[in-house]
Amino acid sequence: MTARIGVVTFPGSLDDRDTQRAIRVAGAEPVALWHKDKDLKQVDAVVLCGGFSYGDYLRAGAISRFSPVMDTVIDQAKAGLPVLGICNGFQILTEAHLLPGAMLGNDHLHFVCRDQKLRVENADTSWTGDYTAGQEIHIPLKNRDGRYVADRRTVDELEAEGRVAFRYLDVNPNGSLNDIAGISNAAGNVVGLMPHPEHAVESLIGTGRTDGLPFFTSILKKLVNA
Repeated sequence: MTARIGVVTFPGSLDDRDTQRAIRVAGAEPVALWHKDKDLKQVDAVVLCGGFSYGDYLRAGAISRFSPVMDTVIDQAKAGLPVLGICNGFQILTEAHLLPGAMLGNDHLHFVCRDQKLRVENADTSWTGDYTAGQEIHIPLKNRDGRYVADRRTVDELEAEGRVAFRYLDVNPNGSLNDIAGISNAAGNVVGLMPHPEHAVESLIGTGRTDGLPFFTSILKKLVNA
């Protein structure tokens, strides 16, 4: 049976189609999910994609967190459903308290768009199993509110428990604490990051590399072997 991975579209989502394509390239079946529909259509995993949901009013992800679909996503994520939040999706995950901390405006107050070098810190999550710890990759980054912050105790816990999944290398593009680019929950089924792996799955486009593809092959293998 082909793994089915849902991609949620909110008003203002930009990268839902790119994410669906990345899932298809990896060999799974993408399933479109609408933000007003609580039914997840029996998918095996969910991706909250990038964009500017609800125009980033109040705070990035603050309104989307209360969309009907998120009630189901939150409940099922707590029960073990794999969930990946990319950029705006990461912001939504923090607003929904599925991941700790918060996302603030970039410290330089400008939108940033660049190919970003990252180091994989944790290859044991549902979404990172096809990487190796310490591996250096290049993933496109584009955000205005990408600065990860949390109180010192939370950051220390993330570091101590190995829950920093990705770290910025060479340059910190937004002022995130400890150069944090992505984190996971304690169980490893929920992962959020600011860079966009869905833009790095084919050599013809994006960075010209396929460094983002293992996100999607990782979850596919996780589901097949479950």
